[in-house]
Amino acid sequence: MKTDFDRARLAKRSRKSLAATASGLALAIAFPAVAQVAEQATITNPASEADIVVTGIRGSLQRNLDIKRNSAGVVDVISAEDIGKFPDSNVAASLQRLPGVSINRSGSRGEPDGITVRGFGGDFNETLIDGRRISTATGGRSVDFSSVGADFVGQLAVLKTPDVSLSSSSIGATVNISYPKPFDSPGTRVAFSAAGSIQDDAGKVVPTVGALFSKTFADDTLGILIDGIYTRRDTQVNRVYVSGWQGGLLAPCQLAGSNAASCAPSDDVDAAPSDRKSVVGWYGQQYGADQRYTKDERIDGRIALQWAPSDDIVLTLDDNYSRQKIVTDIAGFGVWFNQGSMRDVQQDENGTTIDFVQQGSPTDFTAGTDTRVLETNQIGLNMVWDATSNLKIEADASYSKSRQNPDGEISSENGDIGYGGALGTANGIRVSGNSSKAFPELTAYGPNGDASRWLDQTIIGSHVTVRQQQVNSDEIKQFRLGATWEQDNLTIKFGGRYMEDEFTLQNSSTFTNNFWQAYAGYGGPSGQGSGVLMPASLIQGVIGTNNFIPGFSGVLPPGLLKYDAKEYQRILEGLGNPYAQNVPGFNYPPPTDPNNGLLNYRGMFDLLLDPGSVQNVREKTWSAYVRVNFEADVAGMPFYFNAGAREEITKLVSAGIGRLPTSITGSTADPTLLTVGFGESQPISTKSSYSYFLPSLDMKLELTDSLHLRFDASRTLTRPALNTLTPVLNVGVGQRVGALTATGGNPNLRPYLADNFDLAMEWYYQRNSYASVNFFLKDVTNFVVAGTQRQTINGVVDPTTGAPAVFTVSQRVNGPSATIKGVELAWQHVFGDSGFGFNANATFVETNKPYDETNLSQSGFAVTGLANSANLVAFYDKNGFQFRTAVNWRDKYLQAFGQAQNNSAFGAEPTFVNSSLQIDLSTSYQLTERFSLFGEALNITNETVSTHGRFSNQLLDVYAYGRRFTAGARYRF
Repeated sequence: MKTDFDRARLAKRSRKSLAATASGLALAIAFPAVAQVAEQATITNPASEADIVVTGIRGSLQRNLDIKRNSAGVVDVISAEDIGKFPDSNVAASLQRLPGVSINRSGSRGEPDGITVRGFGGDFNETLIDGRRISTATGGRSVDFSSVGADFVGQLAVLKTPDVSLSSSSIGATVNISYPKPFDSPGTRVAFSAAGSIQDDAGKVVPTVGALFSKTFADDTLGILIDGIYTRRDTQVNRVYVSGWQGGLLAPCQLAGSNAASCAPSDDVDAAPSDRKSVVGWYGQQYGADQRYTKDERIDGRIALQWAPSDDIVLTLDDNYSRQKIVTDIAGFGVWFNQGSMRDVQQDENGTTIDFVQQGSPTDFTAGTDTRVLETNQIGLNMVWDATSNLKIEADASYSKSRQNPDGEISSENGDIGYGGALGTANGIRVSGNSSKAFPELTAYGPNGDASRWLDQTIIGSHVTVRQQQVNSDEIKQFRLGATWEQDNLTIKFGGRYMEDEFTLQNSSTFTNNFWQAYAGYGGPSGQGSGVLMPASLIQGVIGTNNFIPGFSGVLPPGLLKYDAKEYQRILEGLGNPYAQNVPGFNYPPPTDPNNGLLNYRGMFDLLLDPGSVQNVREKTWSAYVRVNFEADVAGMPFYFNAGAREEITKLVSAGIGRLPTSITGSTADPTLLTVGFGESQPISTKSSYSYFLPSLDMKLELTDSLHLRFDASRTLTRPALNTLTPVLNVGVGQRVGALTATGGNPNLRPYLADNFDLAMEWYYQRNSYASVNFFLKDVTNFVVAGTQRQTINGVVDPTTGAPAVFTVSQRVNGPSATIKGVELAWQHVFGDSGFGFNANATFVETNKPYDETNLSQSGFAVTGLANSANLVAFYDKNGFQFRTAVNWRDKYLQAFGQAQNNSAFGAEPTFVNSSLQIDLSTSYQLTERFSLFGEALNITNETVSTHGRFSNQLLDVYAYGRRFTAGARYRF
């Protein structure tokens, strides 16, 4: 593909011919590959012998096809259909239309926020903007695609085989997002778009507005482009959850039908046989349901300046800014269970607990407001110099910084109220079906099992108050210098890049100072000696639970209490300083316990920095590359050969603050709560380095003009997420009985390495139509395993057992290797001049390391993300009218190891995502040459998304996202 310099020079030298195709220019501003795309997207009218640029769906598909056909490696492309008209309102949603690409949805919003390519998700895929890495303060390598405005994106290119002159740092794919520039379309160009969208459950129409202005001056040697977009999405989601299925050993006396006179489950090998833990099983740690209302607001702004001081030089200065604020209000309930307290346990043939009773279970009504602000700004300077007729030199420098909660926003304000103690309920959860069709049910609910008093506000008192603030930043400095030599059928590219990436993280919370337990106990009616009753004014209403999750069987208690967690905190703070006056209900700690932070509580739920959360990771990478392309004939058939290599050297410095636990104390107010005390904190810093040689080879043989054969081989790497490289073992202050946990980083992690092979056949049998089959294989080593182990730490004693405390420690290490192989099938067809057509693809994958649900070792391993998938887009596009139906299917897949409560005796338990099918519709009508109307309907069949644990009936989450409808207008000139 041509560089920005080629496009600018072509625009400058061909103004007269470009002016003759005004419709082409209006389209060209929507994507940067103007010269190549405009040339390849024209058709000849025999009657007038004039070139006409095809716009709309068919024009976009033809441009995508042409780029795919002419690329050296395996590349799939999505381009804008018209100025300000990308195929979908979300970048990830567009990418899922490509072979081998599936989307990942955020839990609270249902919004596509990431992609999986050939089974490799998030961090395995590098996302670039105009060839530059963009910073992301989330801590991983992946970019949240919901934070990227789609309205004025020109083109998305997914490189499934590496271009060593661009990057080799992605085992899945490299995604390059291209934005327009003023020299792409000389003259004055303006575009406006405005739309309103509504999610049926949220019931509120919210706006999206955008504008783009581009103009060139001084005989087209100066240019400026400015665009801005404001987007808002409101979503209401219903959720039922089990926060973790913990594996462990039950005592025979706990099982249904036991005749034991007493039951005291024990790990002691000398205990009575009925008390000795020997029965393998899994149980749900916490059960609940909630409703979430999310307001997602995003501002995207961009300015690009270009200057061509001569015909041979083009300078481009651009600045891309985005700010996304996501606020989620939550109302729900939760019930906590401990394996040692369970009785009358019934298990299925897999060991899953499907029914049990726990005496005295407390009930919490939860509320919260979660806030995340993600602000990113990238500024860059690019120079392209046509030094000679054969030599072209490009220099590019950029600086990018992303900050999470840049103004000190509180990440979460959460409150729990309820009843327990003397009002505790003898209950459990009953599992009666598959996680894709049914959710578990409480076997009893209400104080002392009185269901009629489930929402009795006269007995509801305070439990815990959790406030957290996580502040992250990611800063990237990068510079690259490259040169291209072209002569006849030979092209040589060579150059290098320097990149410095610094990630910081710190978390402050009321866990750290133990203030979260200040009023635990639920108040007088629960009889635990602490906590205060809540005034009726706190409760704002009741949310009904009838038909809470469409299409799922299962019954919930009759309602959820809706209240403001911040107002709950203000009520408790209004009680005053318990060390200046006696405050009934305050959870006074023993004065002899110096590690209990409640001794410092003075009436305000202040945050305290968690030293163990502090991270500072600085990664420096130097790389050099060379790539050779040449064309030849083999037995009269065109043959294209591309060979390259890239050397990457990385140096890492990782710093944090370490501390060891010295004590664990229980709570008299709530028997489920524990507090950890610590010794002195001390700084920890480590250094590491590594280097890798990454070769690549692409070959294409044109058996005929329409039948092409490809072979590609390469080595690529994916670096571990930055937030996993801390040198600190972090033990949280606030813990739960039977669920002691700790997390550890590993600054010595090495990158995943993959040897990749592709063999493809492509048949371009008519204009805008093709069929292809692509076989791929990846041998991946150095897999980073998020394993767990159960161990004691510093000899601290668990007060609930009197024995050394056993923590479940989660830590990542390099480990196994695996082979992933599969086939991608694609077929695009347009039915002549009828306006009808379709684009269909399917991907089938497998691995030699599938998940083994019978493996109970601490180091269980499997390849995550692998799933068969299929997509179908059927469309009509003619006479200014467009209609499109998109059907996207993805089979069940292993998403990750680890669950919300990660305390299994058998290592990190898995999270599987159930099979999903979504159908979307979109349409538009061109009223005039400049003005059009459009509409969109997402998830029209009201599908849900659900996940499960080791076995299919271990439901973890089910989300009901509802439908979303959008209508709007576009204007351009």
